[in-house]
Amino acid sequence: MIHPPFMVSYGITTKCNLKCKHCYSESVDQAAPDELTTQETFHLIDDLSKWGIGLLIIDGGEPLCREDLLDVVKYASSKGIRTTIGSNGTLIDEPMARKMREAGVMSVAISVDGADAQTHDAFRGISGAFEQTLRGMEACHNAGLPFQLNMTIRKDTLSQLGDMLRLAVEHGANAVELFDLVAAGRAKEECRDQVLSPDERRQAMELLADAQRDYPLIIRVIACPMYPLLLRQKEIQPKYFPTEMLKRIPYYGRGCAAGMPSGYVVIRSNGEVNPCMLLQVKLGNVRERSIMSIWDDSPVLAQLRQRKLLEDECGNCTYRDSCSGCRGRAYEETGDMMAADLGCWLAPR
Repeated sequence: MIHPPFMVSYGITTKCNLKCKHCYSESVDQAAPDELTTQETFHLIDDLSKWGIGLLIIDGGEPLCREDLLDVVKYASSKGIRTTIGSNGTLIDEPMARKMREAGVMSVAISVDGADAQTHDAFRGISGAFEQTLRGMEACHNAGLPFQLNMTIRKDTLSQLGDMLRLAVEHGANAVELFDLVAAGRAKEECRDQVLSPDERRQAMELLADAQRDYPLIIRVIACPMYPLLLRQKEIQPKYFPTEMLKRIPYYGRGCAAGMPSGYVVIRSNGEVNPCMLLQVKLGNVRERSIMSIWDDSPVLAQLRQRKLLEDECGNCTYRDSCSGCRGRAYEETGDMMAADLGCWLAPR
């Protein structure tokens, strides 16, 4: 048996009330006809509980669009699974926030994709979404439901990073998680031009690393395994919490987590399993085989877990094992998940 992932992301539905340009699940305004039923979801949760994962993230789509969401959360919590929700925040009012907390939701990751309404709404596809999201954050705060802010780093938000960090503190978030935009899912068609260049990525990561010194929350970055390298190279020592806590940041000393032991795996609404939301390679389906069997026996994952098989600059890099590049970006840009990460600024081309 191969050690299970620490984190499992389950996209419980493809239904969403927004029209985000970068949606990795390509969600729409109606649920897909082949989504796992409530009973199939319970069966999946039984397997996850036996497997011993550390964290279950239920996202979508917008998970609050699925009527049995709270039943699913209650069931997962009853099995001892630490459960969180990924939401756009627009459907959360104070009564809902209290119901979520009572059902066992440990925290909510709320997406804010701009420091102002114009930037956020243009990216999320619905006018007024920014104000609704802020109300959702306030509802969580008032209900005592912890939440973090999730933000997408792209060309239009490079100049807003400082304001977005302040927004999280001002509204009572307990962490910040920034997503380096990768042209996967809907983003391939609708916002490829928003993907950062390697030099823009370097500048953004240096800004965030320097900000972490005096920033009261942990800044986490997804899809950029090079970020923790900067924290170590700069010898960042946070003012408000022990330096040891930086090791909780994704990829810190471990590299890309997609499909890795103690790493990460994605289950889509129809039961399809992928190594990562960005590395959309089909591994199997939980309707046909258990998640444990897929995890242990997948030849794709067996290849992905061998860092020595990485190619070109990533394969020859000093940081091959501690970074390994973003496998999702490599796959989307080259068609080869073991290829060099073309978004990296460390290796000259």
